[in-house]
Amino acid sequence: MKEEAPKSQKEQKLADPMAASVDAATREMIVRAQELGVETIFDRAEKMKPCNIGSQGTCCKNCGMGPCRLPLPKSGIEGEDDRKGLCGASANTIAARNFIRMIAGGAAAHSDHGRCVAEVFLTAARKESEAYKVKDEQKLLSIAPYFNVATTVEADGKTLDRDVDEIALEVAEKAINEWGKPDGALLYTKRAPEALYEKWEKQGVLPRNIDREIVEIMHRTHIGVDQDYKNLMKQGTRAAIADGWGGSMLATDLQDVLFGTPYPIQSEANLGVLKEDHVNLVIHGHEPVLSEMIVAVVQTPEIQEYVKASGAKGLQLSGICCTANEILQRHGVPLCGTFLQQELAIITGACDAMVVDIQCIMQNIANVAKCFHTKLITTHPIAKMEQENVIHIEFDEHYAIEDAKRIVKIAVDNFANRKSEVMIPRHKNTQIAGFGVESIEYHLGGTFRGSYYTLNDNIINGRIRGIAGVVGCNNARTRHNEGHIAVVKELIKNDVIVLTTGCNGIACAMEGLLTPETAGVYCGPGLAEVCETVGIPPVLHLGSCVDNSRILLAAAEVVKAGGLGKDISDLPAAGSAPEWMSEKAISIGHYFVASGVYTVFGVTLPVTGAPVFQKYLFEEFEKMYGGMWDLEPDPVLHARKMIAHIDKKRKALGIDKTRERVLIDMADRRTMSG
Repeated sequence: MKEEAPKSQKEQKLADPMAASVDAATREMIVRAQELGVETIFDRAEKMKPCNIGSQGTCCKNCGMGPCRLPLPKSGIEGEDDRKGLCGASANTIAARNFIRMIAGGAAAHSDHGRCVAEVFLTAARKESEAYKVKDEQKLLSIAPYFNVATTVEADGKTLDRDVDEIALEVAEKAINEWGKPDGALLYTKRAPEALYEKWEKQGVLPRNIDREIVEIMHRTHIGVDQDYKNLMKQGTRAAIADGWGGSMLATDLQDVLFGTPYPIQSEANLGVLKEDHVNLVIHGHEPVLSEMIVAVVQTPEIQEYVKASGAKGLQLSGICCTANEILQRHGVPLCGTFLQQELAIITGACDAMVVDIQCIMQNIANVAKCFHTKLITTHPIAKMEQENVIHIEFDEHYAIEDAKRIVKIAVDNFANRKSEVMIPRHKNTQIAGFGVESIEYHLGGTFRGSYYTLNDNIINGRIRGIAGVVGCNNARTRHNEGHIAVVKELIKNDVIVLTTGCNGIACAMEGLLTPETAGVYCGPGLAEVCETVGIPPVLHLGSCVDNSRILLAAAEVVKAGGLGKDISDLPAAGSAPEWMSEKAISIGHYFVASGVYTVFGVTLPVTGAPVFQKYLFEEFEKMYGGMWDLEPDPVLHARKMIAHIDKKRKALGIDKTRERVLIDMADRRTMSG
């Protein structure tokens, strides 16, 4: 039952469950793991402390002469900073190189995800697979103009609709081209407000193609190439824009076309969604091309009969991380947990199989699976594990249904092999998820009058103070979910409506913040009134981490609706990643900053070892792009910094005073319309 461990394990420090997480289910499973002698990330975080110099961003290992470690002097830096690496690289150069390498890693992860979706979309457009087809024709028609693809044709003096299959194929080919075209700028950057596009053009940061910007970062940060932190950040900005307004946005749009545009849907969240008398198949990772097929397969009579024959009462699908968010927002599949709960799902003893694809998958889940009956299945050619107990089934979109059936049957067959007592925490909460640009517009204005004007009007009149995008991962260096929940609660208490994605969305769901009823409990009076009237939660779950592009487009729609300035930087809005940990978060944070959003990170930020570089990001960037970085580990102060920025923007717009509410009679209405 127990993992093999050194004899001194009892003497080693283990995590305190109460200090490790604010979530009751997580605390219960940490205790359970420790009783069974199964090591989790919470224990490892106690045993291994982070490198202080690395966390400050001033450790360089980009050549074989290093690592060169440049700690801050104990007395602080006064006057000229003479710290240098062996090659003479300054602390600012080293920190900037490290920072944009993180942007490159994050942009590569998101954009390679987008590339995979684009390739599957091309397969569907070419009719090479029966598993995939265009599900949302309206979404296809809405994005086609951004690819310069016509949706109508002139014939005999008449305007006729083009064939959808022709449009799909042309869009697919144009989309694939965005990763490697030889000239021009990314097409989707034109979706930004005109004022923002002009800023990018002026600063020379319009992305040329997605792959080139990532490759150029790797070249510039090689020893002896770019040694000017401002010039390095120029390329980092170009690559981040290529992620947010390129790879990520393309992934979101093409997924909507293939799998359907999400609309609000009810489900549940937390480890309590697992069922002892059911086959439990947990889907974990970030790409929905396989998980969509698994959802389809489990509903077929063939699989339902197969499950029945196994003795189980049914099959429970659930998800972890952003694959979870993808199948949640389109099918209502419940959320099993966040990034930090992936080992705990196996430790329940009820997980018959966990199928993973890419990103945020801990290698240690293979070691945990050895202690239980769980089958661990990897599916992506770039994401394998070295442990022998891992099954690899390489997913091929041309055989999508067959691959999905094989995976599901492995889980069903394993139901009878449970070898330990099942312990499923009873904690779970109801959630409403699946919001997006289109659904927010519908909720605010209805089918025929859908508009962001209603949102703008309520911001102008003061019922809604502002908008916050709160996103990001979990980080084992801080208390699980505490930052997420504290930041969000402080924001909605102060009438700031929250748009969320990724593990922040899952954390909010676990806490019960994703229901309309939440507004009456946690919100200020203005936001509570709006939520009650419209029937929406104060925290709107917009999907996975690539779906941060939905937040960008929602902000662009707010600008377009009028009354709140001409650019995203004019809006009373702010961004946040309270518990970030991945390179993707740095890329996301920077494309929000470059889009004009004041963005606050929690925990730490790898720039504090280079104060001049930090000041450049925290102050000078605002002069160029309207957005800037900030760091605040304390979650309440973190939220209050965002609120202060929102208030500053309200004052600049002249809407810092609450407008008097007046009942208007019919005579007044006639006067206004005249």
